[in-house]
Amino acid sequence: MSVLEALRVPDGLSARVPAEERGAGRDDVRLMVSRGAAVTHHAFRELPGLLRAGDVLVVNTSATLPAAVNARLGGEPLVVHFSTRGEEEHPGPAPGGGRWAVELRSPDGAGSTLPRAGGPAGARIRLPGGGLLVPREPLVEGSPRLWWATVSVDVPTLMARYGRPIRYGYTERDQPLAAYQTVFALPAPDGAGSAEMPSAARPFTEPLVVELVRRGVQFAPVTLHTGVASTEAHEPPYPERFEVPAATAWLVNAARARHRAGGGGRIVAVGTTAVRALESATGPDGTVRAAAGWTDLAVTPARGVRVVEGLLTGLHEPAASHLLMLAAIAGREALTRSYTEALRRLYLWHEFGDVHLILPDQDTH
Repeated sequence: MSVLEALRVPDGLSARVPAEERGAGRDDVRLMVSRGAAVTHHAFRELPGLLRAGDVLVVNTSATLPAAVNARLGGEPLVVHFSTRGEEEHPGPAPGGGRWAVELRSPDGAGSTLPRAGGPAGARIRLPGGGLLVPREPLVEGSPRLWWATVSVDVPTLMARYGRPIRYGYTERDQPLAAYQTVFALPAPDGAGSAEMPSAARPFTEPLVVELVRRGVQFAPVTLHTGVASTEAHEPPYPERFEVPAATAWLVNAARARHRAGGGGRIVAVGTTAVRALESATGPDGTVRAAAGWTDLAVTPARGVRVVEGLLTGLHEPAASHLLMLAAIAGREALTRSYTEALRRLYLWHEFGDVHLILPDQDTH
């Protein structure tokens, strides 16, 4: 076990309510900035002064879905977390519904849920409104958590009528869906979206975006519809739908070319989902090309990053698989130092918590 994995996050550092309920607004969170071994501490509202003209912020436009729906298996109450819709890549849809990766959870009696193994295969799980969900097989062989299931009804319509945002036990109470949408979220025509919020972008507000643009920072949209978060130590990511538009590919390539020539700015991803989408569209030569489809890319220190130079992200559990991506960008030693600092300074964790900006150690332009 590494020093980073051995760090323990006290329960008291879980952000239990959104920032606007703790303070003055969404952007009223703390921002830790790390450049190699150097760590500094700021308010998130200081972000425009920490970036510079020409920097490109890559943002995920996926909207958060009300992906938690009550259900029953015989006399057993369940909560279904609809994670990822499997379309042409995973054939065999049920009439009127489709094939979905789902996580089955047990209600905890306090508004949240407890882990439960998926399945059993062929079970007939009753959904509100008369729909039926049938688990078919585990998403990953040997892992009981996520299963492919066929659904007899249109799931986006089901979620819109009966769903609510996925909520975990560290939060204090239910929040409206609006609390889980970022300023960059765009509804998809087919009703697709993310089971959980791309939360690194949550502290952005419209006035802050305007100020960043005024200072010459550019925004490049990508889409990655994220499924339920990994709850297993270093559980690898599974395939998710993504899109990198041609305009974003052009903007990122142009900024990198200017940067290499002595001008321009850095490519800073807002969230691990933005990293995964952009790196999935980047060739071995570092050129970004328009792309859409499914990605099972795992960004690790061994694989490295090809185009992303910085990352704005939340604080992740020390054993979470997301930290492999952070280590690929920051380096394991620098990441350990920054997380030690975050614990010492009592930063708040999870989707309503504080954020961490990783910038290049050596930056001469």
